[in-house]
Amino acid sequence: MRPSHLFLAVLVAAVWGVNFTVIEIGLDHFPPLLFSALRFLVAALPAVFFVGRPKVAWKWIVAVGMVLGVAKFGLVFVGMDAGMPAGLSSLVLQIQAVFTAVIAAAVLGERPTRVRVTGMAVALAGIGVAAWDEGASGPLGAFALVVAAAACWGVSNVLTRKASPPDALNFMVWVSTVPVLPLLALSLLTEGSSRDLAALRALDWQGAGTLVFVAWISTVFGFGAWGWLLRRHPASAVAPFSLLVPVFGMSSAALFLGESVSPARWCAAALLVGGVALTSLAPRRRPASPPDAGETAPGKAPIRSSDHAESPLTATR
Repeated sequence: MRPSHLFLAVLVAAVWGVNFTVIEIGLDHFPPLLFSALRFLVAALPAVFFVGRPKVAWKWIVAVGMVLGVAKFGLVFVGMDAGMPAGLSSLVLQIQAVFTAVIAAAVLGERPTRVRVTGMAVALAGIGVAAWDEGASGPLGAFALVVAAAACWGVSNVLTRKASPPDALNFMVWVSTVPVLPLLALSLLTEGSSRDLAALRALDWQGAGTLVFVAWISTVFGFGAWGWLLRRHPASAVAPFSLLVPVFGMSSAALFLGESVSPARWCAAALLVGGVALTSLAPRRRPASPPDAGETAPGKAPIRSSDHAESPLTATR
């Protein structure tokens, strides 16, 4: 990978990590569900007019939009608004790799290898340590909401794998059109129109800046750059950079929000990141092959391991 490509991969991980700190700041300006709705509205417009028509069936766009946009991000924003720290959120969400592997095994019949099972166990141990630490110092309910968000992310990863979008940016922009109205409706029902209108009337440059960052920088630029890298390099070369996300997330939260990182949290981070690395990067168990599977059919290229790479949507955010 060229130095410029390495820099871009680290930059995307940094953007996605810092995004949690920006969300924390934005929650001081908006109710959580309204903030999430506005995030997708700004991400979709005007980008939807420039990315071309959807390249997958609408059923996949709607399904991923509801699970990823409404459920996953709704839970994350509500959990963080309820007291889940930004840095810890960036870490705990990485358990999505374990949920993805478990759901893929149940739905797609992907049998995990022993290494992946070991990685899941290590990652779950990290979540246990983080839950114990958060239960002793913060709201455990908010922690549970972010874990639930990671489970929804795992479901959306499997849906995305089934959809197999050829263009990650095109797919993400169209997916962003789906959650806007459901999230606005939920915001009106649970947060109230008076609170929403008050937030919009009080919008200042800092609030607008958080919207621009989470929508255009984290979503449009982040997914576009990540997809660009995956089109030029094997997933095995790009995916490990996603493990830097909680590093940047916890560091930026400590630097800009003054969040302390306890020894238990560092231990949880080491277990979770190590477990996710084993779960995400270990080779999959190959299905049984017919006797002549080693031969290439006429007119077809041999299948490479990178052809079965994870979608860029499964990496992080």
